[in-house]
Amino acid sequence: MQFHIEGMTCGGGAKSVTGAITNLDQNSVVHADPASRTVKVETAASQVSVLQALEDTHHREISP
Repeated sequence: MQFHIEGMTCGGGAKSVTGAITNLDQNSVVHADPASRTVKVETAASQVSVLQALEDTHHREISP
């Protein structure tokens, strides 16, 4: 699955997003790219769960 996160503009945001998803599923593979503000995720978790984890990082304007 892939998400666009408008507020993820630096490495710190990418680290926060990656941590939130790996806390949800330790076996997930996360590629966060602040330059394009996109996150690509391979996980067994549902899209709803991943979106909630991303929202918990306080990033706004998240879209699948």
